Amino acid sequence: MKPLGIALIGCGGITLQNHLPGLAMCTDVRVSALCDPAPATLETARQQTGVQVASPDYREIVKRDDVDAVIIATPNNVHAEIAHAALAHGKHVLCEKPLALNARDAKAMAEAADKAGVRHMTAFTYRFVPAMRYLSHLIRQGALGQPYHYRSCRLQDWGTRNLGWRQVKKLAGTGELGDMLSHRIDFAHLLVGPMQRLTAQTKILHHSRQGAPSDLDDWVAILAEFKSGATGVLESSKLASGRNESWRSLDYVELNGSEASFVFITGQWNTLQTGKVGGPGLETIQIPKEFYTWPGSPRDPGKGDPLVTFRYDQAFEFIDAIRNQRPCVPSFHDGALAQRVMDAAVESSEKHQWVEL
Repeated sequence: MKPLGIALIGCGGITLQNHLPGLAMCTDVRVSALCDPAPATLETARQQTGVQVASPDYREIVKRDDVDAVIIATPNNVHAEIAHAALAHGKHVLCEKPLALNARDAKAMAEAADKAGVRHMTAFTYRFVPAMRYLSHLIRQGALGQPYHYRSCRLQDWGTRNLGWRQVKKLAGTGELGDMLSHRIDFAHLLVGPMQRLTAQTKILHHSRQGAPSDLDDWVAILAEFKSGATGVLESSKLASGRNESWRSLDYVELNGSEASFVFITGQWNTLQTGKVGGPGLETIQIPKEFYTWPGSPRDPGKGDPLVTFRYDQAFEFIDAIRNQRPCVPSFHDGALAQRVMDAAVESSEKHQWVEL
């Protein structure tokens, strides 16, 4: 089997921490090219990977014959243009979220990828947490019953440190909304289905971070109604003092339905909390071991930090979908659906009104 050549476009922390280890566990795959406009970042990636083909220009990379697929991990404002360039050369594309700066561009990316006949994937990494996979399975089996309520809460303590391009509107589009709440919007779509309408508020609490201007939201909240009739409350903040960061901070999802309630917490990767209607309260249940890894993944769930290594299954899903010529999960269409909600949240916050979806 011919090895798949993967180009990494954007070689910062996400690429080195998540994408590279994931690709390393996939058979018959090699990183064939690197791309980043920052010389120091590109050189660090070249030294870490040993890949000699490196360029600051993605246009040179996507046309190479030894590149079969690309992973885009750049600032959000160039996701769309890089993806379209890659698709025009028949490359498969895995793109970090949010897909684009607006829903129109995200939808165009999904349509172009379909037309090109290639595999396309949105990096909604937290879908790969074993507990989330099992929760999704239980809901598909009807354990929740009719959904009544969905709520999520993502609280981190990022303080006032400089966030680089993530605090610049022209580069990132949105702040906490696209950075963190986008994942929880995707959870809502996965577990409950599409939203019907919403009202939202975003707030910038720090207009300067370590002397650099910040024009993007530190906090966001959405009140939603789903097409199923269920309600939704979603909140996310970078300024929850004392809450720590990443998997050490609160990442909480609760669903209430006619038959049961479920609680998912990212940090509790191998358990869920659940309670039956009319019952005495919530109890903790263990995640069956068959849900510890993505179907077919060669990853050993007993090795490494389980709050980190689940992310590597994302790369396996991308490569396996390419090999078997099947759709990726989640696809660009999932990314575009989340982007539509984000656009509506921005509109609602600006106009102080409900927005229909």
